[in-house]
Amino acid sequence: MRGVLITGTDTGVGKTFVAALVCRAHPSATYVKPVQTGLADAEADAAVVARIAGVQARQGPGFDEALAPAVAAERAARTVTRAQLLGAFSGLDEVVGEGAGGLLVELGTDGTTLADLAADLNLPLVVVARPGLGTLNHTRLTCEAAWARGLRVAGIVVNGFPDVPDVAEETNLNGLAAFAPLLAVVPRHEPGAALPAVPDLVAAAAS
Repeated sequence: MRGVLITGTDTGVGKTFVAALVCRAHPSATYVKPVQTGLADAEADAAVVARIAGVQARQGPGFDEALAPAVAAERAARTVTRAQLLGAFSGLDEVVGEGAGGLLVELGTDGTTLADLAADLNLPLVVVARPGLGTLNHTRLTCEAAWARGLRVAGIVVNGFPDVPDVAEETNLNGLAAFAPLLAVVPRHEPGAALPAVPDLVAAAAS
């Protein structure tokens, strides 16, 4: 299996948007969301990526409440196992997978995290980070958690970079690049605007 798993330093950093951009550069890939929450309030990420990127998409178990997946499953009186999460990737040759929240959020009620799936699938990680103050600590924590488990970090994508960055945003780019390859700096995207292109570095990471 080829591809990448998209993780982030936190929730709301734009993992789904970055996943869609990577999928657009790899139209033969299948987008995989092994578990989804928040279905009562928003369109499923798999549907969003399929629409934006024009690729095939798969989703594992889904839950209405916008909570950490294991919590949402427990509140729905359901179990989500590692085997179920891996099953969403079954039979695919090229994938762009996306976790929920950060790297160590429990996706399964058995404690399975995206880090576990990355180890099982032998896929590298792309870490999506914010540009502003605090991102150096959050990104390094994510990278070090991955490295401690023997996982590969293909690189970092900074999402939502403003047209007029402040000092922290400008200087953070060099700091982030010291942790892992800086694959892309994605500008802040306004709804309805043309989608930015994914740099070749990001496309290569998913190959």
